[in-house]
Amino acid sequence: MTHLLVTGGLGFIGSHIVERAVDRGWRVTVIDSLRPDVHADAAVPEWFDGLRGDVDLVVGDAGDTSVGLLRSVDAVCHQAAKVGLGVDFSDAPDYVASNVGVTARLLAAMAGAGLRRLVLASSMVVYGEGLYRDGGVVRQPPERSVADLDAGRFDPLDADGRPLEPLLIAEDDPADPRNVYAASKLAQEHLARSWARSTDGRVVALRYHNVFGTRMPIGTPYAGVASIFRTSLAAGRPPRVFEDGGQRRDFVDVRDVADANLGAVERLGDRPDGTARAYNVGSGVVRTIGDFARALSEATGGPAPIVTGEYRLGDVRHITASSERIATELSWRAERPWPESIEAFAAGPTRQRAAVVG
Repeated sequence: MTHLLVTGGLGFIGSHIVERAVDRGWRVTVIDSLRPDVHADAAVPEWFDGLRGDVDLVVGDAGDTSVGLLRSVDAVCHQAAKVGLGVDFSDAPDYVASNVGVTARLLAAMAGAGLRRLVLASSMVVYGEGLYRDGGVVRQPPERSVADLDAGRFDPLDADGRPLEPLLIAEDDPADPRNVYAASKLAQEHLARSWARSTDGRVVALRYHNVFGTRMPIGTPYAGVASIFRTSLAAGRPPRVFEDGGQRRDFVDVRDVADANLGAVERLGDRPDGTARAYNVGSGVVRTIGDFARALSEATGGPAPIVTGEYRLGDVRHITASSERIATELSWRAERPWPESIEAFAAGPTRQRAAVVG
């Protein structure tokens, strides 16, 4: 029987991984700090009550995981992280401590315990702005200028002021993190790769795209657009869509993402010692943020979205990636149909409003 340790296992994605691992008959241990900007009142969520007999829970920092506990498990699924774009640069120390520092301490403990198998939650944000064709040249453009954004020119432009053609980005294309969260996720990957080389460990880093589904945290500035739109609709307000709503994304059901994690755990044994491999995890279908807002409004019977023309510095215009590598090498593809995923998110439970700390 596989014994899996899930850090951040009471969180949004981690909770679905835990449930599906239990469904497979695995032994599961969860470590979660219950930090208040994710968990209201730092309380164990109600959904966990039904799993108490099947899952061992450790309340604490993933970086403080004991060597003794790590010696008892077969693999670590590291989901614990501070997520989102953040409020401003004052969030930087917490992102670095929560994502980079915790991961370094966890990896050091794994090295001490002789545990050599890790699935790491990474993110599409490591790419920065996506990949574009500029005439016959494929490249990643520089950051969009404030002047262009103020003028409503949201697409990256070529030298003649024409919009570049967005393309799918692959795992071997250059990383270009453009905010603190993105830098911290790429740093996690670099740490894991260094750990793998020095310990003969095996790492699979899953670069999530826009994950949505039940148990998303709402009412927090650290959430993504899916959570923000759901929060507005729950309050009877129309979703406010920034820019012109044409930002290209890949929205993927959290249940599919959980399956990708378990599949990666099962395939760690196939990986060569001392290696780390990154995989994009998306639905494989390009949609816009405006598409998502309209679909969610219709599913909830709420007001239609409002396109505001506002923007946030640090946001990227288009980021969609090919998920062919994970399909070919790990035999995973997203399976949930878009309408069913939207309906499940619209009708399902979210997390209680989280506190803002810092």
